Amino acid sequence: MSILLLHLSILPVVLLLLFVYFQDKYEKEPFGLLLLAFFGGMIAIPTDLLLVSIVNAIHYSNSVFYSAFIEAGFCEELCKFAILFLFFWWNKNFNEHMDGIVYSVFVGLGFACVENILYVFQGGVGTGIVRAILSVPGHFLFAVVMGYFLSLAKFEGKHRFGYLVASLFGAAFIHGLFDWILMIVQDIPTFLALIFFGLFIFGDIMLWRVCIKFIRRHQENSPFKE
Repeated sequence: MSILLLHLSILPVVLLLLFVYFQDKYEKEPFGLLLLAFFGGMIAIPTDLLLVSIVNAIHYSNSVFYSAFIEAGFCEELCKFAILFLFFWWNKNFNEHMDGIVYSVFVGLGFACVENILYVFQGGVGTGIVRAILSVPGHFLFAVVMGYFLSLAKFEGKHRFGYLVASLFGAAFIHGLFDWILMIVQDIPTFLALIFFGLFIFGDIMLWRVCIKFIRRHQENSPFKE
Protein backbone atom coordinates (compact mmCIF):
# COMPACT_ATOMS: atom_id res chain seq x y z
CA MET A 1 0.00 0.00 0.00
CA SER A 2 2.84 2.41 0.83
CA ILE A 3 4.39 1.90 -2.63
CA LEU A 4 1.00 2.56 -4.25
CA LEU A 5 0.54 5.76 -2.26
CA LEU A 6 4.06 6.92 -3.13
CA HIS A 7 3.46 6.32 -6.84
CA LEU A 8 0.10 8.05 -6.62
CA SER A 9 1.75 11.03 -4.91
CA ILE A 10 4.63 11.40 -7.36
CA LEU A 11 3.12 10.43 -10.73
CA PRO A 12 1.11 13.63 -11.39
CA VAL A 13 4.18 15.69 -10.45
CA VAL A 14 6.39 13.77 -12.88
CA LEU A 15 3.87 14.05 -15.72
CA LEU A 16 3.58 17.82 -15.35
CA LEU A 17 7.35 18.22 -15.07
CA LEU A 18 7.76 16.32 -18.32
CA PHE A 19 5.03 18.40 -19.94
CA VAL A 20 6.70 21.74 -19.19
CA TYR A 21 10.18 20.36 -19.97
CA PHE A 22 9.09 19.48 -23.52
CA GLN A 23 7.38 22.84 -23.93
CA ASP A 24 10.84 24.43 -23.69
CA LYS A 25 11.48 23.74 -27.36
CA TYR A 26 14.37 25.94 -28.40
CA GLU A 27 16.97 25.79 -25.63
CA LYS A 28 16.69 23.24 -22.84
CA GLU A 29 17.73 24.30 -19.36
CA PRO A 30 20.69 22.53 -17.70
CA PHE A 31 19.53 19.43 -15.88
CA GLY A 32 21.40 20.47 -12.75
CA LEU A 33 19.51 23.77 -12.60
CA LEU A 34 16.19 22.00 -13.01
CA LEU A 35 17.08 19.71 -10.12
CA LEU A 36 18.06 22.76 -8.08
CA ALA A 37 14.70 24.36 -8.85
CA PHE A 38 12.83 21.19 -7.89
CA PHE A 39 14.71 20.76 -4.62
CA GLY A 40 14.37 24.47 -4.00
CA GLY A 41 10.61 23.97 -4.10
CA MET A 42 10.94 21.14 -1.61
CA ILE A 43 13.01 23.34 0.71
CA ALA A 44 10.29 25.99 0.46
CA ILE A 45 8.03 23.70 2.53
CA PRO A 46 9.83 24.22 5.89
CA THR A 47 10.39 27.86 4.95
CA ASP A 48 6.65 28.22 4.45
CA LEU A 49 5.91 26.58 7.81
CA LEU A 50 8.23 29.07 9.51
CA LEU A 51 6.69 32.01 7.65
CA VAL A 52 3.15 30.93 8.53
CA SER A 53 4.10 30.63 12.21
CA ILE A 54 5.56 34.16 12.14
CA VAL A 55 2.52 35.60 10.36
CA ASN A 56 0.16 33.85 12.78
CA ALA A 57 2.13 35.17 15.74
CA ILE A 58 1.61 38.70 14.43
CA HIS A 59 -2.06 38.27 13.57
CA TYR A 60 -4.11 35.08 13.47
CA SER A 61 -7.62 34.37 12.25
CA ASN A 62 -9.40 31.04 12.04
CA SER A 63 -11.49 32.17 9.06
CA VAL A 64 -11.53 30.25 5.79
CA PHE A 65 -10.53 33.41 3.95
CA TYR A 66 -7.41 33.83 6.10
CA SER A 67 -6.43 30.18 5.73
CA ALA A 68 -6.89 30.22 1.95
CA PHE A 69 -5.50 33.63 0.99
CA ILE A 70 -2.88 34.29 3.68
CA GLU A 71 -1.61 30.95 5.00
CA ALA A 72 -1.85 29.09 1.68
CA GLY A 73 -1.97 31.65 -1.12
CA PHE A 74 0.38 34.39 0.04
CA CYS A 75 2.83 32.50 2.28
CA GLU A 76 3.33 29.53 -0.05
CA GLU A 77 3.72 31.64 -3.18
CA LEU A 78 6.05 34.09 -1.44
CA CYS A 79 8.37 31.21 -0.50
CA LYS A 80 8.38 29.92 -4.08
CA PHE A 81 8.92 33.44 -5.44
CA ALA A 82 11.87 33.96 -3.08
CA ILE A 83 13.53 30.75 -4.34
CA LEU A 84 13.05 31.84 -7.93
CA PHE A 85 14.35 35.34 -7.40
CA LEU A 86 17.33 34.42 -5.23
CA PHE A 87 18.60 31.47 -7.23
CA PHE A 88 17.43 31.94 -10.82
CA TRP A 89 16.77 35.61 -11.59
CA TRP A 90 20.49 36.37 -11.94
CA ASN A 91 21.51 33.07 -13.53
CA LYS A 92 22.99 33.38 -17.02
CA ASN A 93 20.86 30.43 -18.18
CA PHE A 94 17.71 32.46 -17.56
CA ASN A 95 18.08 33.94 -21.03
CA GLU A 96 14.67 33.64 -22.70
CA HIS A 97 11.04 34.18 -21.79
CA MET A 98 10.14 30.50 -21.51
CA ASP A 99 12.79 29.95 -18.83
CA GLY A 100 10.77 31.82 -16.22
CA ILE A 101 7.89 29.42 -16.64
CA VAL A 102 10.15 26.35 -16.65
CA TYR A 103 12.02 27.27 -13.48
CA SER A 104 8.82 28.40 -11.77
CA VAL A 105 7.05 25.14 -12.56
CA PHE A 106 9.97 23.05 -11.29
CA VAL A 107 9.97 25.05 -8.04
CA GLY A 108 6.19 24.84 -7.72
CA LEU A 109 6.08 21.12 -8.36
CA GLY A 110 8.94 20.48 -5.95
CA PHE A 111 6.75 22.13 -3.33
CA ALA A 112 3.70 20.19 -4.52
CA CYS A 113 5.56 16.87 -4.44
CA VAL A 114 6.37 17.07 -0.73
CA GLU A 115 2.94 18.44 0.12
CA ASN A 116 1.27 15.71 -1.91
CA ILE A 117 3.21 12.89 -0.26
CA LEU A 118 2.26 14.20 3.19
CA TYR A 119 -1.45 14.52 2.37
CA VAL A 120 -1.76 11.27 0.41
CA PHE A 121 -0.06 9.14 3.06
CA GLN A 122 -2.38 10.69 5.61
CA GLY A 123 -5.60 10.52 3.58
CA GLY A 124 -5.13 7.43 1.41
CA VAL A 125 -5.94 6.56 -2.20
CA GLY A 126 -9.03 8.76 -2.43
CA THR A 127 -7.05 11.79 -1.34
CA GLY A 128 -4.35 10.90 -3.85
CA ILE A 129 -6.81 10.75 -6.74
CA VAL A 130 -8.47 14.06 -5.82
CA ARG A 131 -5.13 15.80 -5.41
CA ALA A 132 -3.83 14.36 -8.70
CA ILE A 133 -6.81 15.94 -10.46
CA LEU A 134 -6.97 19.24 -8.57
CA SER A 135 -4.16 20.19 -6.21
CA VAL A 136 -1.01 19.19 -8.10
CA PRO A 137 -2.25 20.71 -11.40
CA GLY A 138 -3.22 23.74 -9.32
CA HIS A 139 0.39 24.25 -8.23
CA PHE A 140 1.42 23.87 -11.87
CA LEU A 141 -1.00 26.60 -12.94
CA PHE A 142 0.04 28.99 -10.15
CA ALA A 143 3.64 28.45 -11.22
CA VAL A 144 2.92 29.22 -14.87
CA VAL A 145 1.33 32.54 -13.87
CA MET A 146 4.28 33.38 -11.61
CA GLY A 147 6.86 32.41 -14.23
CA TYR A 148 5.09 34.23 -17.04
CA PHE A 149 5.21 37.58 -15.28
CA LEU A 150 8.67 36.93 -13.85
CA SER A 151 10.00 36.62 -17.40
CA LEU A 152 8.22 39.81 -18.45
CA ALA A 153 9.90 41.57 -15.51
CA LYS A 154 13.32 40.28 -16.57
CA PHE A 155 13.15 40.88 -20.30
CA GLU A 156 10.73 43.80 -20.59
CA GLY A 157 12.14 46.02 -17.88
CA LYS A 158 10.06 49.13 -18.60
CA HIS A 159 7.41 47.93 -16.13
CA ARG A 160 9.68 45.63 -14.12
CA PHE A 161 8.28 46.38 -10.67
CA GLY A 162 4.69 45.97 -11.85
CA TYR A 163 5.49 42.63 -13.46
CA LEU A 164 7.23 41.43 -10.29
CA VAL A 165 4.16 42.39 -8.26
CA ALA A 166 1.95 40.57 -10.77
CA SER A 167 4.22 37.52 -10.59
CA LEU A 168 3.90 37.17 -6.81
CA PHE A 169 0.42 38.49 -6.15
CA GLY A 170 -1.17 37.05 -9.29
CA ALA A 171 -0.09 33.56 -8.28
CA ALA A 172 -1.00 34.21 -4.63
CA PHE A 173 -4.49 35.48 -5.48
CA ILE A 174 -5.30 32.58 -7.81
CA HIS A 175 -3.94 30.10 -5.25
CA GLY A 176 -6.00 31.70 -2.50
CA LEU A 177 -9.18 31.72 -4.58
CA PHE A 178 -8.56 28.11 -5.62
CA ASP A 179 -8.23 26.96 -2.01
CA TRP A 180 -11.04 29.20 -0.72
CA ILE A 181 -13.63 27.68 -3.04
CA LEU A 182 -12.54 24.13 -2.23
CA MET A 183 -12.75 24.93 1.48
CA ILE A 184 -16.15 26.62 1.55
CA VAL A 185 -17.93 23.93 -0.49
CA GLN A 186 -17.39 21.58 2.45
CA ASP A 187 -19.40 23.79 4.85
CA ILE A 188 -22.30 25.18 2.82
CA PRO A 189 -25.63 23.63 1.74
CA THR A 190 -25.37 21.03 -1.04
CA PHE A 191 -27.18 23.17 -3.61
CA LEU A 192 -24.81 26.09 -3.10
CA ALA A 193 -21.83 23.75 -2.99
CA LEU A 194 -22.75 22.37 -6.41
CA ILE A 195 -23.00 25.89 -7.83
CA PHE A 196 -19.64 26.92 -6.37
CA PHE A 197 -17.98 23.72 -7.51
CA GLY A 198 -19.39 24.20 -11.00
CA LEU A 199 -17.94 27.71 -11.05
CA PHE A 200 -14.66 26.29 -9.79
CA ILE A 201 -14.47 23.75 -12.64
CA PHE A 202 -15.29 26.44 -15.18
CA GLY A 203 -12.65 28.74 -13.72
CA ASP A 204 -10.10 25.93 -13.65
CA ILE A 205 -10.68 25.17 -17.34
CA MET A 206 -10.34 28.86 -18.21
CA LEU A 207 -7.14 29.10 -16.17
CA TRP A 208 -5.71 26.14 -18.10
CA ARG A 209 -6.53 27.92 -21.35
CA VAL A 210 -4.86 31.13 -20.17
CA CYS A 211 -1.76 29.31 -18.97
CA ILE A 212 -1.40 27.41 -22.24
CA LYS A 213 -1.58 30.77 -24.02
CA PHE A 214 1.09 32.12 -21.68
CA ILE A 215 3.34 29.17 -22.57
CA ARG A 216 2.73 29.58 -26.31
CA ARG A 217 3.39 33.32 -26.11
CA HIS A 218 6.72 32.85 -24.37
CA GLN A 219 7.68 30.12 -26.83
CA GLU A 220 7.14 32.59 -29.66
CA ASN A 221 9.37 35.15 -27.92
CA SER A 222 12.38 32.84 -27.87
CA PRO A 223 15.53 34.37 -29.44
CA PHE A 224 16.65 30.82 -30.22
CA LYS A 225 13.69 30.15 -32.48
CA GLU A 226 14.80 29.50 -36.04
